[in-house]
Amino acid sequence: MNIVETRLPGVLIIEPRVFGDERGFFMESWNKARFAEAGLDIDFVQDNHSRSSRGVLRGMHFQNPGPQGKLVRVVSGAVYDVAVDLRRSSETFGQWVGVELSAANHRMLWVPEGFAHGFLTLEDGTDFLYKCRGAYDPSAEHSLAWDDPDVGIEWPLDGIEPIVSAKDAHAAPLGQVEAFA
Repeated sequence: MNIVETRLPGVLIIEPRVFGDERGFFMESWNKARFAEAGLDIDFVQDNHSRSSRGVLRGMHFQNPGPQGKLVRVVSGAVYDVAVDLRRSSETFGQWVGVELSAANHRMLWVPEGFAHGFLTLEDGTDFLYKCRGAYDPSAEHSLAWDDPDVGIEWPLDGIEPIVSAKDAHAAPLGQVEAFA
């Protein structure tokens, strides 16, 4: 497994070892001991799975209180996955990082607590999986505006009008979110 640091401290790209031949491939997507050896001693309490068509934009979601660290990956299709630092005490507060995750590249992204998270689906029939450190609590759920100019996420829309939920269409700008200390 290869760990790639991003420009946001704690947000990591994880490239698993993939063993392939004419039959297909095998990879270990989660192994507690191997992740701990790599410095990611994580306990998960919930797994989630979403399927989306091309152009669906989900996010930028976070929980406060009760933040959820997330290990995310794509098993069919592709997404542009984004994390935004919402820790007010951080030197990178309000900054974002984005990476393409796909069934073809097998990459995963670790998004620790204190970050908003979201993604744009790049292909129809995209299946997105994520393991969460904390349980979902709808009373603590918040959304950062995916198009907030103060954050400036550069979504690869390529002329596509993103499909967003009503909640995401009315999300708060950075200056009004329930950010972390």
